[in-house]
Amino acid sequence: MMPKKSGFDVCKEVRKAGITTPVILLTAKGEEIDKVVGLELGADDYVTKPFSLRELLARVKAILRRGENLVMNDADREVRIGRLEINFNGYKATSKNRDVAMSHKEFEILHHLWKHRNSTVSREDLLTEIWGYDETPTTRTVDNFILKLRQKVEVDSNHPQVILTVHGIGYKLVI
Repeated sequence: MMPKKSGFDVCKEVRKAGITTPVILLTAKGEEIDKVVGLELGADDYVTKPFSLRELLARVKAILRRGENLVMNDADREVRIGRLEINFNGYKATSKNRDVAMSHKEFEILHHLWKHRNSTVSREDLLTEIWGYDETPTTRTVDNFILKLRQKVEVDSNHPQVILTVHGIGYKLVI
């Protein structure tokens, strides 16, 4: 019931873009079907009006507690990506209990792909997120880093199964 767009549309677009920021829908729509649709579109909670500030604050704190645990678990635990066991927090990669040398940029690219796993990430997004605006690398730079990562991650880098090319767009980490 916002001007121009519904909260459902905003929630759907945010989740489609890979944004994982917690979303609480605050709405006058109190029908069960509205709640179900909102939650299925990616909302973390659904609060109907009227609501007390105390209840809203408790719900926000609960979501943030769950989020802290997810962030800590994701950063601290080792995740398997192809042939590698990766600890992003410690910048450590191993394969068959042997260390695998990776550059800082390789870790950052792999971590960005991991955070957006099973979604397509554009080359431009990687350039912006990993290199930032101050540097002037080209999309070919991204391609070269992906090639190096595939040699470390894939069983057969000539036939990738983990880091896939989405032609004309970018890359997708399939887990």
